[in-house]
Amino acid sequence: MENLILAWRKARKGKTLHKDVVEFEKHLIENLLALHYELKNKTYKLRPLTTFVLRDPKTRVISKSDFRDRVVHHAIILVISRMFEREFIYDSCANQIGKGNLFALSRFNLFSRKITKNLTRNAFCLKADIRHYFKEVDHEILLKIIRRKIADEKVIWLIRRILSNTVQSGGGRTPEGYAFGQFNFSILR
Repeated sequence: MENLILAWRKARKGKTLHKDVVEFEKHLIENLLALHYELKNKTYKLRPLTTFVLRDPKTRVISKSDFRDRVVHHAIILVISRMFEREFIYDSCANQIGKGNLFALSRFNLFSRKITKNLTRNAFCLKADIRHYFKEVDHEILLKIIRRKIADEKVIWLIRRILSNTVQSGGGRTPEGYAFGQFNFSILR
């Protein structure tokens, strides 16, 4: 139950006025207890994704989970991230505890000062994006990698459940916008 409370706090951070968060929090204790019961008894079912187009600056199709499901995403990340974090590149910040935007900015500044010899030389920075990365992640390969570290079948069941909640047109791949999908990116590096 503690993990669900921590996950709820992470999922709501910066979104306390969003309609789905407010609705969930109207009956917070009941909702968290219901999630706990469903997860414990393996009766948990994800709700349909909300899909929308974001133009920032390029056009992307984003799939958003129901807030209740985002709490579960954060809960599973809290459980399994500890098992994988030693393998992550130190400077990777995606879904890692204590490594948010400020950490990323400080590391960028450190490297830029190092490369430019304290800003006395010019340097270049490459910003890149892997096209359709999330859509191309094969869930079976991802599960094989996860199984190397996790033997608990309840955890595997939940991960499989989360991965199966995809947009029909996505061909069974992870939709862009998923918190769990971002964590998968760190695992697959």
